[in-house]
Amino acid sequence: FAISTYLSISMVFWWTGLLPDFAMIRDRTKSPFQKKIYGILSFGWSGRVKDWQRFEEVSLVLAGLATPLVLSVHTIVSFDFATSVVPGWHSTIFPPYFVAGAIFSGFAMVQTLLIIMRKVSNLESYITVLHIEYMNKVILLTGGIVTVAYITEYFIGWYSGVPYENYTYLSFGAATGPYWWAFWALIICNLIVPLSLWVKKLRRNIRWTFFVALVINIGMWFERFDIIVVDLSKDRLTSSWTMFQPTFVDIGTFMGTIGFFFVLFLLYARTFPVIAQAEVKTILKSSGESFKKLRAEHGDDASHVQTIEEYPADAGPSANVEGKHFKSVFDGSTEEDSDKNQVDFEQHKGKIDNLLSGIGTFDPAVSKQDDLKKISGVGPVMEQKLHQLGIFTFEQVSRMTDREYDLLDEIISEFPGRAKRDDWAGQALTLKNKN
Repeated sequence: FAISTYLSISMVFWWTGLLPDFAMIRDRTKSPFQKKIYGILSFGWSGRVKDWQRFEEVSLVLAGLATPLVLSVHTIVSFDFATSVVPGWHSTIFPPYFVAGAIFSGFAMVQTLLIIMRKVSNLESYITVLHIEYMNKVILLTGGIVTVAYITEYFIGWYSGVPYENYTYLSFGAATGPYWWAFWALIICNLIVPLSLWVKKLRRNIRWTFFVALVINIGMWFERFDIIVVDLSKDRLTSSWTMFQPTFVDIGTFMGTIGFFFVLFLLYARTFPVIAQAEVKTILKSSGESFKKLRAEHGDDASHVQTIEEYPADAGPSANVEGKHFKSVFDGSTEEDSDKNQVDFEQHKGKIDNLLSGIGTFDPAVSKQDDLKKISGVGPVMEQKLHQLGIFTFEQVSRMTDREYDLLDEIISEFPGRAKRDDWAGQALTLKNKN
């Protein structure tokens, strides 16, 4: 039950995080079949403010559910070992030990895959050295907990006075017995090598981080090997002690599971974005061309990043598009517009909100500005007014209905009825599909 619940919550959490990305692929693909498939996967996501609000609320709830599940699932799995009478398994330290080990190895695996995708997909501007350093600190913390668990297991095995405990996976017998190589591989990979991350220079070194993460993955495999093989090879009946000899089935299953994992991972990376839009929106203050320049000048450290003013959450009319900086949509001013072309934002604030809630906001992190003048009936002045309202793309215009046409006529009083008469939504849809 615990594992199936954990899997279900994880799948829902993963799927929810990708809804904006499924919708983006749906809107950009030209294949009718792919458009239909991604339309089903996106659950009707339209990018409206309400969609993002609900997205953040659901994500927060799922995060709250997933966190205790991480603790409960690994605790219950550890009970499968701890409640047995097998020497080395019958231990009350297993629950916290398994939880810390899962986070320790999980972060190491994420680091391994993340660094590869960061290089292959040119994501250095989004996955920065600072992010990798923070993950290394978590690895240090959980690695320390695992180290304490190892020392405790070794000490209790000796202190208990039970002779069988001296042959378990973390004991003097394991360190000097026939499986000594597995014992010392565990100690070197999980205890000694991760200690190098205490050095800041190494902790921020991409290649060294990749090496350490890979070594930890190997070490955690040896930990499982030691727990299962070493302990089961020496139970309480000495006459049944034996050495484990893997068969072709064992080796094939082991290699096959690794291959199956990477096939699924590569298929995912080929089919879906490797970084979700929602994640990009949270790091806009440390990305973008201006921030790349700042990082190049000052380095990629926490003190520098924290001094950067956070980018507007909606990234709509405040976006820096083609060198033109537009101030807040409600402050009634832009730097390059003349007074006669101004929209009265204070008077029409509620209507502008309703308009954008229907057609969605513009996010420069995931979308590009379209040339709205290609729409018949939209000239330079009208395009400028649409920009002031936060309308920059064919996608937004294509979502207009009679309701949005009426709101637009009330906000921009010139040429009432033109948008509906010229079918701006239909034109924008055609232009969007041509891109």
